[in-house]
Amino acid sequence: MSPVMIDLLINAVWETVLMTAVSGLFSLIAGLPLGLILVMTSPGGIAQHRGINRSLGLIVNSFRSLPFIILLVALIPFTRFLVGTSLGTWAAIVPLSITATPYFARVAEVSLRDVDRGLIDAVRAMGASKLRIVWDVLIPEALPGLLSGFVVTLVALVGASAMAGAIGAGGLGDLAIRYGYQRFETSVMMAVIVVLIVLVCGIQWCGDKIVQKIDRRH
Repeated sequence: MSPVMIDLLINAVWETVLMTAVSGLFSLIAGLPLGLILVMTSPGGIAQHRGINRSLGLIVNSFRSLPFIILLVALIPFTRFLVGTSLGTWAAIVPLSITATPYFARVAEVSLRDVDRGLIDAVRAMGASKLRIVWDVLIPEALPGLLSGFVVTLVALVGASAMAGAIGAGGLGDLAIRYGYQRFETSVMMAVIVVLIVLVCGIQWCGDKIVQKIDRRH
């Protein structure tokens, strides 16, 4: 590839990393509380409430059922309202965050449900508050699973960010479409594929190492 294309590739990698990191952070901040609420309000939970659980579950499932490309287009007016444009990296972060949040919420819910019920009951019997149970029992005990789920979410976001390139979001997907597909530059397409594979494998490897260290402490 030419020096110009290499510069474009480097910039596209940075844009993809930025989209993945920011939307991943948002999914963690918003998705974990959603997962906690789903577990706490479920039947037998420490704050069971059928109405809240069903309503929140319906909202989460509704967003999860939408293919990302449809959600991407449907959110264009909302994205334009928030960031002033529907094109570019920061515009793509809005739908990426919204699609990743319910995804991670369900992943977190599964991990939190696996926490030993007997341990929770024992802490409750000692008079611990619901907030104390969350901070001292649920999150610490489910931490390896939560981190594994977050890594899976980041990997999914890399793929989604590439898909966002179809509407001019920037990043590796945009580069592959504009140069690899529309201009028939096979070398660009292959370079994008290799970079995406390396990026996903790197995220997975780092995540696995962190989870292994936390597992040893448990």
